[in-house]
Amino acid sequence: MSLEFNKREDINRLKLSEVGTILSQVKLGGGEKRLEKLRQQGKMTARERIDYLLDKNSQSIEIGALAGYEMYAEDGGCPSGGVVVVIGCVSGRQCVIVANDASVKAGAWFPITGKKNLRAQEIAMENRLPIIYLVDSAGVYLPMQDEIFPDKEHFGRIFRNNAKMSAMGIVQISAIMGSCVAGGAYLPIMSDEAIIVDKTASIFLAGSYLVKAAIGENVDNETLGGATMHCSISGVTDYKAKDDKDALDRIKKLMKSIGEQENAGFNRISSAEPKRSPDDILGIMPTSRAEQYDTYEIIKCLVDNSEFEEYKPDYGKTIICAYARIDGWSVGIVANQRMIVKNGKGEMQFGGVIYSDSADKATRFIANCNQRKIPLVFLQDVTGFMVGSKSEQGGIIKDGAKMVSAVANSVVPKFTIITGNSYGAGNYAMCGKAYDPRLIVSWPWAELAVMGGTQAAKVLAQIQESALKSKGKEISEKEHNQILKNISVKYQKQTEAVYSAARLWTDAIINPSETRKWISIGIEMANNAPIQEKFNLGIIQV
Repeated sequence: MSLEFNKREDINRLKLSEVGTILSQVKLGGGEKRLEKLRQQGKMTARERIDYLLDKNSQSIEIGALAGYEMYAEDGGCPSGGVVVVIGCVSGRQCVIVANDASVKAGAWFPITGKKNLRAQEIAMENRLPIIYLVDSAGVYLPMQDEIFPDKEHFGRIFRNNAKMSAMGIVQISAIMGSCVAGGAYLPIMSDEAIIVDKTASIFLAGSYLVKAAIGENVDNETLGGATMHCSISGVTDYKAKDDKDALDRIKKLMKSIGEQENAGFNRISSAEPKRSPDDILGIMPTSRAEQYDTYEIIKCLVDNSEFEEYKPDYGKTIICAYARIDGWSVGIVANQRMIVKNGKGEMQFGGVIYSDSADKATRFIANCNQRKIPLVFLQDVTGFMVGSKSEQGGIIKDGAKMVSAVANSVVPKFTIITGNSYGAGNYAMCGKAYDPRLIVSWPWAELAVMGGTQAAKVLAQIQESALKSKGKEISEKEHNQILKNISVKYQKQTEAVYSAARLWTDAIINPSETRKWISIGIEMANNAPIQEKFNLGIIQV
């Protein structure tokens, strides 16, 4: 390997390590002391519950581990959004597991908690996956109730989804393993079956203190909503468990009884490792988002046998379209080419930019994959669509609109990996979050924003300085540089992969070497949901 490769590898590995350190921190939830307190109460922690539930030696992925990172600092923070979400196998059946983390504000729901729960339910609904809720929550975080309670995508949407999933025939199993109060009490009881742990769990619309205040009745929480009462008197819950492990064992037994269902029929053969190691990605990717690299080399690190069949290789060269296999699954890859290349006319095309010919090629390729029932994988490193008079006269808006339409109307599952830049309308055309990818993840150095940091900072500085000048203030060069620096630092922070993951704009930041695993698990879960719709581009200008 070259000296440049080794330098890139060292710097990118450091970036990967920084993300790993953050992940280790957030996985402690509310901290070691609070986790130990749960254990002293006879409980397992949220992550211990999930680990016990998952099949041994099976693969799993965690959704939204960084949710809430560096948010709600004034309220003490909300690591992982106060809830752990994992996609994995229980009794041989792939499912979604949602576990409240009672070490974080007693499992209270912050705005990001609601958003993460809705994301988990969205994954279950899109892919017809069983969903398991491990409930241990004090309910809505009251100081922020206006941001979690009343709107369409807030707390109530959870229960609406419970009802919708039940009507869709999606299995929902709940274990009440701690506090479950007020509106939150509906979630487990709207599931198909509910288990409650004796002594450590309770469920009621109002706790003993509120009952005393409301109607003057003196009653303890166990009598009001404990396991014995609900299993023998109210009939609200279906099974009483002696402890956490007993409840989790019951879930395993229930999962064993689920019948087989029709799948989507995506093509898969025996898996083969890439001939070029996925670890090489760390040395291929440049440390500056403005530098060039050859995306073909990235693809070779991701696909089986490092083999792929390229579609229209001599046309629209700033987007690579190719048929390949990942872990045996047949996939269609749409990837931005970061090298400066020449098009069929011998004209130079800048890497990472979408031109009219590239958009035209990608649109046709996406249509072909829909016709052949091939899942799509988008490798995003895009700075946007080409601008300028020549591009406008050539109809770049029309060709871009065709590509966006093809992505929006695609009926095969889509998976998006943000490998580098994700700027402007390029984010949309390459299947950003708004275009319903089944999973969307980023590599540690990815940047997601309406435009690059340098350009944005200059524009924002000009706006700020114009406002000051309109008030009669002259801006010195020193003041200009300070304004530019302040804006650059703030804007750059907002483009970083961790910032995006904290707000669930992406599902995770992953090690590039795990990309194959994420795509394979994603297609496996998507294969549970037969395609019901036909691909239709709608009305577009051809």
